Amino acid sequence: MKKIDQWGLEVFEVNQLTNGRPLTCVTYMILQKRNFLETFKIPVPTLLRYIGTVEKHYRKENYYHNNIHAADVAQSVHVLLSSPVLSSVFTDLEILAAIFAGAIHDVNHPGLNNQFLIQTMSELAIIYNDVSVLENHHLAMAFKLLQNDGCDIFANLSKKERQSLRKMVIDMVLATDMSKHMSLLADLRTMVEAHKFSKGISLSINNYSDRIKILQCCVHCADLSNPTKPLHLYKEWVKRVLEECWCQGDKERNLGLAVSPMMDRHSVSVEKSQVGFIDFIVQPLWETWADLVYPDANKILDALQENRDYFNSKILTSPSME
Repeated sequence: MKKIDQWGLEVFEVNQLTNGRPLTCVTYMILQKRNFLETFKIPVPTLLRYIGTVEKHYRKENYYHNNIHAADVAQSVHVLLSSPVLSSVFTDLEILAAIFAGAIHDVNHPGLNNQFLIQTMSELAIIYNDVSVLENHHLAMAFKLLQNDGCDIFANLSKKERQSLRKMVIDMVLATDMSKHMSLLADLRTMVEAHKFSKGISLSINNYSDRIKILQCCVHCADLSNPTKPLHLYKEWVKRVLEECWCQGDKERNLGLAVSPMMDRHSVSVEKSQVGFIDFIVQPLWETWADLVYPDANKILDALQENRDYFNSKILTSPSME
């Protein structure tokens, strides 16, 4: 786990080495590395009990939205917030909130998207009135589990700290709803283009609105980081996300619903889907993040371009992934 601070952690290996408990392992390592267990007086048994409980509530039968993805996102948030340009920007409480948000952001995900839950009038869609259904569910589940016996990792925070952390976590996880992507990206671009930040110099941001926007984008970037990882990891994630999507497409077909775009296993071009995903969603986000933390994310952008080139080259030469 020496690579806990490096982009491209071999998270599938971690999953095997920990007997299916990558989230517990990664979260513990990060908080220990940052000395947060001491700073926030979090007893180790309490942390392990809580994260272990969260990990059990991730559905391992999901191909993609499971505890391995959660571990990957938490670790990616940790690395992004270690960027030298951000070194003196955020408080320990803000960083703790972001890592916590990454760890819990998909807990108890059913392997189906918001649109499906709303269309089928699922119980969750009814509870949350069709608004960011999954994201609200993940948050409610994570905070509810803190109330289990011996699970309150924030017991030694002051009331003000708890309230602040809760607000930040809610703001970050709600921003992972893909329907918010364009507005979040526009806000980040506005901040970058306003020349509030000097390139290569540590940033200084004093108002909550700007600080939380950066943290929201950090978690969102981590959530959309698969195409920026080493190719062998990216290809594994692609297989998993497509299989989960195709399972939803199968359900839609069986229910007589229109099969959602990219979810029909009989018509999707794997390569075209990835190139399109990178071009329209991932690259604009990561280029803006890279502008914000210049030059700290340049290698990440290089990897993204290489991975795009790989899938683009396969469009003409192969009907499916190797």
